[in-house]
Amino acid sequence: MKILIPTKLDKAAAATLTAAGYDVVQNDSDPIEAQVAANPDAAGLIVRSEKVPAAVIDALPSLKCVIRAGAGYDNIDFVYARTKGIDVMNTPGANSNAVAEEVIAMILAAFRHLVPADVTTRAGEWNKKKYMGRELTGKTVGILGLGNIGRLLVKRLQGFECKVLGYDHFLSKQRALNIGATPTELDEIFSTADIISIHVPGGPATKNMINAELIGKMKDGAMLVNCARYGVVDEDAIRAARAEGKNIIYCTDVHPKDTAAQQPSADVADVMLPHLGANTKEANKKAALQAAQQMVDYFTSGDTTAVINAEKPTNLNPAHLHLAEQLGKLAYLAGGSLPIRRVECTYYNNLRSFRKWFTPWILQGAVPGAEHGLMPAAAEASFREHGIVFKAREPKDDKPYDDALTLELFMEENGEQKRVSVRGTLIDGKPVVSRIGSFDHLYAELGGDSLVLRYKDAPGVIAIIGQVLAQAGINIDNIIAPRDPMSGDALAIVKTNKPVSPAQVETISAAIGATLAFAVSL
Repeated sequence: MKILIPTKLDKAAAATLTAAGYDVVQNDSDPIEAQVAANPDAAGLIVRSEKVPAAVIDALPSLKCVIRAGAGYDNIDFVYARTKGIDVMNTPGANSNAVAEEVIAMILAAFRHLVPADVTTRAGEWNKKKYMGRELTGKTVGILGLGNIGRLLVKRLQGFECKVLGYDHFLSKQRALNIGATPTELDEIFSTADIISIHVPGGPATKNMINAELIGKMKDGAMLVNCARYGVVDEDAIRAARAEGKNIIYCTDVHPKDTAAQQPSADVADVMLPHLGANTKEANKKAALQAAQQMVDYFTSGDTTAVINAEKPTNLNPAHLHLAEQLGKLAYLAGGSLPIRRVECTYYNNLRSFRKWFTPWILQGAVPGAEHGLMPAAAEASFREHGIVFKAREPKDDKPYDDALTLELFMEENGEQKRVSVRGTLIDGKPVVSRIGSFDHLYAELGGDSLVLRYKDAPGVIAIIGQVLAQAGINIDNIIAPRDPMSGDALAIVKTNKPVSPAQVETISAAIGATLAFAVSL
């Protein structure tokens, strides 16, 4: 069986595969298109950053498995690969230590002016006084995100006797302390830390997470290091702060695209690298060995644990998977977006036999910034990585809920546990929420824009809600407002023709004395 490696990958991969009896072709010089044309009988393909579009997949009729030697896999058309029955894998975690060490290198380079000092000394200058530096030892370092990279960074900083502050919305305080970081809120980290290193996922949930308000809290001379994703830091806010006289050191290794171009960070970064985080021989070798072993396990024992595009059961309605994601997002917002400590899901009727397939969808709905498209085993690992216990439950009774899901989030607020429970099903093939807490028989459609409010039931409240929305030019498409006789509260689910802004939500909430108020787009 032939395995094609059209990339500059450590030879350990080829050696491992050859020892296992595979015919390995590795070439890091010729374009991937030329290599697949010359090796149409390849059954396995291992790449790094090379693009694997539909054309490459079609050129390999014997292809069964593609492995990305690294974490990301956006360079592979894994959706098209699925239509051809081809499994796609990645090697998560192989690069974590390389990134953690890069952060240390960037901190030291910036503190000791290594880049400009090297350039000017080679030019014949002697700027010893100009390049007075600072020491890392004893500094207060804030780490945003205590995943694999963040935890390794904590360990690497121990030798520098740093005080480490950690922020991770989903990690329990005790677990953060066990890692070696003092759990600290964002505001305090930005106002007290000498160095702040970012290790959170990219995407809409974290876009401009580091905004003008947080940057304004930074101490004069403090450093911000971004080896996470481009867009997490509002670089315009750094420019503005500097224009007002604030001294901020900014180091970055992430850019809009990994390509030769004038990068938008060029005028604001003190140290800027071409996404070198995973670019070490050791990380390359670790990814190579991991990819090779995954390929061997795949063909010899059918191990698909790392597959990211596995085919869902043909008799599982995809709308039920979207229901799970939407319920997760709804429950998270209904709970006040508090840190989640435990997630439990009960599956009814026919859905019980498909339980594992719902895990990734619950994850990406309930946990902001969580990676999408994971396989069930990887999703369970991601829950654990976030410090969240995930449990699939059997129904406690035999009530006829049809093909329904009950999702419960156990959240933490000031050391106290808060439970949020929602249930949903499909009606006419569309996801609906049938229960939120004690409010049952809702059957409100999940999809589009909605406003959710809980308040003391009283005459005229619905009119107030409608008036504020009308003044904002927002139409009400539908409204469901049941009353809970036990508490005397009402819950209004208002479906609107466009999103309701945070300011509008706040205005309505204040006008009706709401105890729960949020807008959601699904």
